[in-house]
Amino acid sequence: MTKETLTIAICGDKGVGKSSLVLSLAKGRFLSNLQDVIPAVTIPRDFSSNPYSARRTILVDTSEAEPEKLQMELRNADVIWLVYCDRESYERVSLHWMMMFRSMGLNIPVVLCKNKCDEYPGGDVYSNSVALDDTKIEDEEFIPILMEFKEVDTCVKTSAKNQFNVNQAFYLCQRSITNPIAPLFDSRIGELKPLAVNALERIFLLSDKDQDNYLNDAEMMALQKKCFNKSIDVAELSFIKKILSDISLNPHEFINTPLYVPDRGLTLDGFLMLNRIYTEKGRHETTWDLLRAFHYTDSLCINDKVLYPKLNVPDTSSVELSPKGYRFLVELFRRFDKNNDGGLNEEELQFLFRRTPGLPYLWTATNFPFSTVVNNRGFITLQGWLAQWSMTTFLDYKITTAYLIYFGYEDDVKEVLHVTKARKMRRRKGRLYRSPVSDRKVFNCFVVGKPNSGKSSLLESFLGRVFAESYCPTIRPKIAVNSLELKGGKQYYLILQEFGEQESAILENKEKLSECDVVCLTYDSSDPESFSHLVELLDKYRYLRDLPLVFVALKADLDKQQQRCSIQPDVFTDSLFLDHPLHISSTWAASLNELFIKITEAALVPGESTPGFPPEERTSDTDYRQTAVILGSAVGFISLLTFTMVKLLKPAKFGR
Repeated sequence: MTKETLTIAICGDKGVGKSSLVLSLAKGRFLSNLQDVIPAVTIPRDFSSNPYSARRTILVDTSEAEPEKLQMELRNADVIWLVYCDRESYERVSLHWMMMFRSMGLNIPVVLCKNKCDEYPGGDVYSNSVALDDTKIEDEEFIPILMEFKEVDTCVKTSAKNQFNVNQAFYLCQRSITNPIAPLFDSRIGELKPLAVNALERIFLLSDKDQDNYLNDAEMMALQKKCFNKSIDVAELSFIKKILSDISLNPHEFINTPLYVPDRGLTLDGFLMLNRIYTEKGRHETTWDLLRAFHYTDSLCINDKVLYPKLNVPDTSSVELSPKGYRFLVELFRRFDKNNDGGLNEEELQFLFRRTPGLPYLWTATNFPFSTVVNNRGFITLQGWLAQWSMTTFLDYKITTAYLIYFGYEDDVKEVLHVTKARKMRRRKGRLYRSPVSDRKVFNCFVVGKPNSGKSSLLESFLGRVFAESYCPTIRPKIAVNSLELKGGKQYYLILQEFGEQESAILENKEKLSECDVVCLTYDSSDPESFSHLVELLDKYRYLRDLPLVFVALKADLDKQQQRCSIQPDVFTDSLFLDHPLHISSTWAASLNELFIKITEAALVPGESTPGFPPEERTSDTDYRQTAVILGSAVGFISLLTFTMVKLLKPAKFGR
C-alpha cells in the first residue's frame, strides 16, 4: 500500500472497554475512570517492535450515542476494531454491528476482539480460516461469526486491565490492512483464490532457475534471500520438507500428488500448498512478503510503476534497447531453447510466456513470428527474437519494460532502454530538414504504394523468404523487421511497415509520420497505372516532401511499361532532386541488397533523400554520408544466395 497513515476505528457497545484498550496501548498501563470517548490517539510508525508499524496509525474511539459522527469515522477508517465483552454485547455483534457495516456498504476488514478476559490464561488468535494443525483451540464464540461474516479477518481475546494481548490486537488490526487475507484465501471453500494461485505460480516459475519443475534447496534459499533478506533456517527447511512429505497431513485432494520429492525439491503443488498452510495458520504475511518481493499490489497485480516506469522521451527522440537489454534477451532465448536448435518452437514459446499475460497484442496483430526471421521450420531464431524486441521497443517501449519484468528482470528496468538524442533540424533556403543521425540503431520505414505493386513481396524478401506467386491483397497492417550488419561490424535494425487499407489514415496522421524515418514509395514497373498513384499521394499529402523519400520500381523482371502519367518516374524524381527509382526484382539479389542499404542510408543522412534540394547544396551532408558505414547485407549473404538459386531454378514473377 502507498497510504502513509492508517486509521483504525474502534467501536462496540457502551462499557465494553474501548477507551481502556486505546489508552492501555498508548500508555502501556491500565487507567480507570475514563471519559466515555477519548480523542484520537496517534501511534508512531516505530511503535514498540511491531513488525507492521511501517506507517503512522491513528486510533479513533467512537460512540453509538453520536450516530452521524460514528458513521463518518467508520467511512474514513481503513480497519474496524470491533469490541465486545459479554453475552449481550456478543449477540449484538452479528445482529447489530455487522448488519450496520453492511448497510453502509463498508468493504474494510474487521478485527473482532473479546475484551475483559481478565482471567484468561492463554492468548489464542483465530483467523477467518480452517486450521490444519491440531494445536489451535477453536472458540465456540468466534467460529459462527467467522463462518457467517467474511469481513471478519481475525478474532482475538484481550484484557486492557492485565495488558493481555492488547499489543497483539493492535498488530492484527495493522496486519489486516498491510497484509489482507481476503485477496489470498477463500474461507468458504478453504482454498487460495485464483489470482493468488496465478501470482504464486509465476513466482515458482521465476524461482525455478534450472526449469526442472522443482525448487531445490539452492533455489529455495535464493528465494528466501530475495524475499526476506536472510537465509532460511535449516531446521525450518527440514520442517517444511517433512510437512509436505507426510501424506497423512496433506488435504485429501493432494493425497496422490507429490508435494516434495527427495533430492529434487518442492513441486508447484507443494509450493502452493505451503502458502495455503501459511494463510490458514494466520501467517499470510509470509505469503505477502513473497508477493511484494515480486512487485505485487494488494489487488494481486504487478505494480504499474514497476511495469511502466516514467521515462523522459523528447518528442523527436526514439527508444531502443541498451546492451544490457540485449544481453538479457539473449540469455532468455538460450535458456528456453531446450533442444538447442537455434529456434524457439511453439512449445518453448508457450513455456517462456507462461510467466506473462501472453504474447503482446502488437505481436499477434502483426502475424508473429512471421514478422521477423524464422528458420525453415517456422521457429523464431535468435536474430529474429532480437529484431522483434528492437521493433517492439521502438514502437512502444512500455511493452518491453512490462514484459521484461514479467520475464523476471530484477534490476531497474529503465537500464534496458536507451533514449536517443532528440532529432535536430537544419535549415536550407528557408526549409527545414532532418540532420544526420549518429546514435540510432533502429529505423522505421513506411512502405507506401498502389495495391498489387509488390509491397508484401518486398517485406517477405527482406526476411529472406520466397513470396507466394498468388496475389493476396493486404487488409491488415504488416511488419517486417530484420537486422543489418554493415561493414565494420556496425549493426542496425530496419522496420518495414505496410498498412493495407489503413494507408490513407496513416498518411493523414502527422503524429504517426513523426515516427517514420524513411518513406519507401513503390510502384509496379510492369503496370502503366501504378506510378500515377504516387504522384497523387505526394500532391495530396504535401508534407510528405519534408521526409526522406526512396522511390522503388518493383517487379523489374517483367516487361517495363511506359507509365500513363503526366510525368514519368525519372523526370519526376529529377524535379524533386532525388535519385531515380531503384529497379528491384526478387530474382535480383543485388538489387534487394542495394535497396535496404539505400533505405538505411536515407535514415542515417536524411538530407540526402529529402526532396527539393539540389546536389550542390548538400556538401555538408555528403561529407557525413561518405564517412558513414553504408555497405552490408540486409539478410546476409548466405540467405540471399539461397534465395537467388531458388528463383533461378524456378522463375517467379516478383510480387505475384
